[in-house]
Amino acid sequence: MKKQYLPYIKTEITGGFWAEKQKLVRDVTLDAVYDRFSDTGRIGAFEMNYKEDDPNRPHYFWDSDVAKWMESVAYLTAKEKMPKEEARVDHLVDCIEAGRLDNGYFNIYFQQLAPDMIFADRDCHELYCAGHLLEAAVEYYKATGKDKFLRLMTDYMRYIKQMFVTEDSAAFSSSGHEEIELALVKLYDLTKDKEWLDLSLHFVNMRGCGSKPGKDSAHSDYNQDHLPVREQFTAEGHAVRACYLYCAMADLALRCDDKELKEACKKLFDNITERKMYITGGIGSTAAGERFEGDFILPNDTAYAETCAALALALFARRMSLLDADGKYADIAEKVIYNGFLSGLSLDGRSFFYENAQEINLQERKKHEGVHYPITERVEIFGCSCCPPNVTRFIPSIADFLYTYCGDKVVYVNQYMDSVSHFDGFDIRQKTNYPFDGKVRLTATKDLLIALRIPAWCDEYTVHVNGKRVTANNEKGYVTIISSANDEIELDLEMQPKLNNADPRVEADIGKAAVSYGPFIMCAEGIDNPYLNESVIKDGEMQAVLGKFGLPAVIVPAAPQPLYMIPYHAFANRGETDMKIWVKKIQN
Repeated sequence: MKKQYLPYIKTEITGGFWAEKQKLVRDVTLDAVYDRFSDTGRIGAFEMNYKEDDPNRPHYFWDSDVAKWMESVAYLTAKEKMPKEEARVDHLVDCIEAGRLDNGYFNIYFQQLAPDMIFADRDCHELYCAGHLLEAAVEYYKATGKDKFLRLMTDYMRYIKQMFVTEDSAAFSSSGHEEIELALVKLYDLTKDKEWLDLSLHFVNMRGCGSKPGKDSAHSDYNQDHLPVREQFTAEGHAVRACYLYCAMADLALRCDDKELKEACKKLFDNITERKMYITGGIGSTAAGERFEGDFILPNDTAYAETCAALALALFARRMSLLDADGKYADIAEKVIYNGFLSGLSLDGRSFFYENAQEINLQERKKHEGVHYPITERVEIFGCSCCPPNVTRFIPSIADFLYTYCGDKVVYVNQYMDSVSHFDGFDIRQKTNYPFDGKVRLTATKDLLIALRIPAWCDEYTVHVNGKRVTANNEKGYVTIISSANDEIELDLEMQPKLNNADPRVEADIGKAAVSYGPFIMCAEGIDNPYLNESVIKDGEMQAVLGKFGLPAVIVPAAPQPLYMIPYHAFANRGETDMKIWVKKIQN
């Protein structure tokens, strides 16, 4: 029996870390993003009344920015009605209906500024924008029952099929920026119409097959068009595009029982996480093409590590959990969501990082004019503002990562959040203060095999059932408990500060160590550590304390004075300052 994941709509996050983040997005971030999108013309562009020399000239990726905001509203209003935001989405949908072409096509850039270039320039994100609009339409229908948006986008997909399959009359054969591929799978899952699964498979299969590239677009590893997908075993090119493709490949491998696709996905995942990923879960190490570099090329000071790329890796990891019962996939998802993704949002919910620095040395930067460094403080919007609405759609749907299951007999607990989840015919409740400590109390209302993930960071753990300690083997990152209805399972993951020695193959980190505390990667900021750039970690016991922002902190023995370290995702919230994850270590 194939595994499924329990969708976010079946879970209430009842308290703790993620409940606070979801409240922040609902109360602050969603409107903050909308307001900036309104200021910059993104929202108004859907009115389709732009005239030459008007301010805020539409850009070819603006549809996708707004679509992700619309999808965010869907996730939030599904849990608690948001009439104002829902009305905004309905207005945008009305604009799409009024502005689309008779054949179903809709794009605010091409229709207003380049109508003679429709489906002629692969690099201009038409299919990417269409995919994000489709994802938003699917989720909005599921959240509200309103079907207009879904009908409009289904019409659009029929036209896309006509242009790319039936007539094969478009100037290119597959997307320059992947996204439509996974969106079509979502449409298939909703409608069970195999037409959409086949269209997704068509776009995936066309990659690397010498098909039409379109205007000025080469077949290259930059857009994962260098090899057929079943022969792609190393992650290449633009990191977001790559991981969106890999998400679609994993989706199709599961639904089509495609063993070659599955094996390619497994190799790609391992290549990323074992050779091309920062300790924070950040990927795509260079600003030159926002892309993966070669194995173990992970500079800290110039790291790119786009927020969207981290999100895409988490989505890929979640899909891999359905293909392979190995805890390493949930381990990577956890690393990303608590670190390399979450650093993209300020603690006040109003500003964002596009790139996520892995080190800041302000004095050293002054010596290297012309070198591209990531910014040191978050901003409210970017010229390319894909990351903010990705944050607003990801956090409300974070419960997608909690569970995978096989029928009504076996449940895998992949993440730990204070929550109540509703399966078909039974519930599971988690009571926990995770990620601040490793104690989890779990009950299910029917007899089950419950597989509890033991995170890779955890060296010691205990399991009790109804107060009695039980022993269970850790197999591929899970311990399996035979649970009767309403048994109380207590999992205690020992959470202590941990020193992580650098991989000697990563030149930038040779002779250094990084500190972690449970799922948090820690960093030191100059505002707390005046001797940060001269610091050397010494042997000695590290101490976990309650620190700033109500988050854990770790005191690390170091010379010339102990280091005060905070969770990486919380850096750059107190003004511009130096920051380090990797610190020199005394070598024994």
